[in-house]
Amino acid sequence: MSIDTPTRAAQTSTPILPALAERWSPRSFAADAPIDEQKLAAAIEAARWSASAANSQPWRFIVARRGSTAFTQIAATLAPGNLAWAASAGALVVGAYEIAGPDGTPRPWAQYDLGQAMAHFAVQAHASGLHVHTMGGFDADAVSAAFDLPSGVRPLTVTAVGTVAPAHLLGDERLIARETAPRVRRPLEEIVLIDD
Repeated sequence: MSIDTPTRAAQTSTPILPALAERWSPRSFAADAPIDEQKLAAAIEAARWSASAANSQPWRFIVARRGSTAFTQIAATLAPGNLAWAASAGALVVGAYEIAGPDGTPRPWAQYDLGQAMAHFAVQAHASGLHVHTMGGFDADAVSAAFDLPSGVRPLTVTAVGTVAPAHLLGDERLIARETAPRVRRPLEEIVLIDD
């Protein structure tokens, strides 16, 4: 960790698992570091074992390593502000979900289930030394077209994953400021509506 990338451990109101407290979403990735295949596989495996409504497992993933055609195709769909830093990640992972089951029954909780899977992915990746940053700023229709996804599978997120790099390598003062700013969260009393 560089001097310009401070420790990112959360200042929690009560102790939580270190892998959760220390997880954060960097924008500065080491463009020269290859993705660790075993750690990436473990993150996908953790996502596979997350909970889902009626064990429907509606998540689907596109895993693309930097330098591959798939990586280039995904990167081309990113919003310019995300592309500025995400292209340095070791891999880009599209998180998609099935909108209905095989019999056509809608899956109203599929986005939530995908969110749980990606949370498992993020915690496992962080625990093994990788970092992730999930983005919503991308063209989902362009991803669907690029990979000829079935009409019932909808991309929801793109996650950059790789080795964190010093913040100053971002080169953009605005991005560096965001990368090094203190982590903050709303206090519990603002988010817990009733605690009886």
